[in-house]
Amino acid sequence: MSAPTPPRAWIALHVAVFLFGSAGLFAKGLPLSAEALVFGRTAIAAFALWLWLRWRPEAGRFRGLSLLAGPLLAVHWLSFFVAIQVSSVAIGLMGYASYPLFAALLAALGGERPKRADWVCAAAVTLGLVVLVPHWRLGDSTLVGLAWGVLSGFSFALLAAINRRISRSSGSVRLAMAQNAIAAFCLMPFVDGVMPGSATQWLWLIALGVVWTALAHTLFIACLREVPPQTAAVVAALEPVYGIALAAMLFAELPGVREWIGGVLIIGVTVWTTLRRPSRA
Repeated sequence: MSAPTPPRAWIALHVAVFLFGSAGLFAKGLPLSAEALVFGRTAIAAFALWLWLRWRPEAGRFRGLSLLAGPLLAVHWLSFFVAIQVSSVAIGLMGYASYPLFAALLAALGGERPKRADWVCAAAVTLGLVVLVPHWRLGDSTLVGLAWGVLSGFSFALLAAINRRISRSSGSVRLAMAQNAIAAFCLMPFVDGVMPGSATQWLWLIALGVVWTALAHTLFIACLREVPPQTAAVVAALEPVYGIALAAMLFAELPGVREWIGGVLIIGVTVWTTLRRPSRA
């Protein structure tokens, strides 16, 4: 029998999830393209983590899988910001909340036996996504935003699976730095050249890179050493709770009836599976 998950790992996971969920607000608050936003946040995060490692070197070795995780990180954050910009914070976050569905599927493909609660969560997420779309036609902003959000959830499930595999032999800060640096390099050719036009915007972009990216990504990788990936998946699906609440307060982006119904299905079953799951690694 494995040891119980330490409380510090749960705290790190929930702090990371809160930061990930609120990061979507930058897609609305900063007048930059999704490519420029993600390039800026990953480049700044990589530099901040490099400075940290210069001050406090970390043991561990570089794993080749980080070369794959870097592009996945770029795809995840780019699709997440595009989803929010073409639709709304609520739709982008709800699409991303499909993450537990893909985590359960990846676990099954990897030879694990997902619990019944995992499949209940996956089914509820799928139904919630269907409810969110008012018109199933190409070009509908909700459908387009939701598709980008689902891509964000799928790429993040792959990223979490890779990080779970390599985080035990590599330092979490070193991994986060390498993945952010590779993500920034991948996005460099697609940046439109438009960067923040004021000191305030630069400060917010730096905050996005240092706090909402470097810190959040490092915490998430660190907690994956002790929290099972499917458990991390259902906790990560709480992102919409934080993001939608903050969007309502800051941008008056209030969810409609479909968002409420889909959100109850997606978030409700996520909370249920989280509360009933034993804290085992």
